[in-house]
Amino acid sequence: MLEVEGFILSVIPYGDTSRIINIFTNMGVIGVLAKGANSLKNKNRYATLKFTYGKFLLNYKENKLSTLNEASVIDELINIKNDLVSISYLSYIVELTNQVIKQTNEYNELYNLFISVVKKLNEKLNPKILTNIYELKVLDYLGVGINFNSCNLCGSKKEIITIDGDVGGYVCKKCYTNQIIYDDKTIKMLRMYYLIDVNSITKFNIKDYIINNIDKFINTYYDRYTGLYLESKKFLKNIIEL
Repeated sequence: MLEVEGFILSVIPYGDTSRIINIFTNMGVIGVLAKGANSLKNKNRYATLKFTYGKFLLNYKENKLSTLNEASVIDELINIKNDLVSISYLSYIVELTNQVIKQTNEYNELYNLFISVVKKLNEKLNPKILTNIYELKVLDYLGVGINFNSCNLCGSKKEIITIDGDVGGYVCKKCYTNQIIYDDKTIKMLRMYYLIDVNSITKFNIKDYIINNIDKFINTYYDRYTGLYLESKKFLKNIIEL
């Protein structure tokens, strides 16, 4: 038997009454057969739904489908699940995480980061900022992390005047051509997003224009360097624009 803490990323029906749940843990993703979990009277029915953050007692089989013995909920994440915008952000974060997991074996750090962001999202902190922080931090796992130390074109650390998603980072005065000029506050806050410990966040006090500048930069960077196309991102954009 193995007891793990984890978050259910996806659920697949299996037979008439069972489910296969994919649980993200600090060991990676564990595929688990939850026998009878679709039945109304099954003790594990509620705790094996998608987006459950819980504890799972498993008959664990490495690199094979494990079997669920018992499941319990750690946090119901009510504030997320009762809000369309928040659940849309969570759906995107989960889909992004699924892609990141494929590119890394550093599961413990990624899992802790993921859970920290989910908890802060449930605390009703600004979901756009939290998502952007997560997007920045997981770039390293995708192998396309941003250089926050020097001009991405020439390596100079002097006279940095902007940051550009297509260029892939800082642009100095000598290398500048026609990139968008972001002010110093935006550039410094972007770096702070990358460095901050998510668990230490209690509130945000960031001007809207800076939040929007950073979101625009990250969207451009992802389009240019990650090669990811996520359906949930498109859906999220539509929800925000309603």
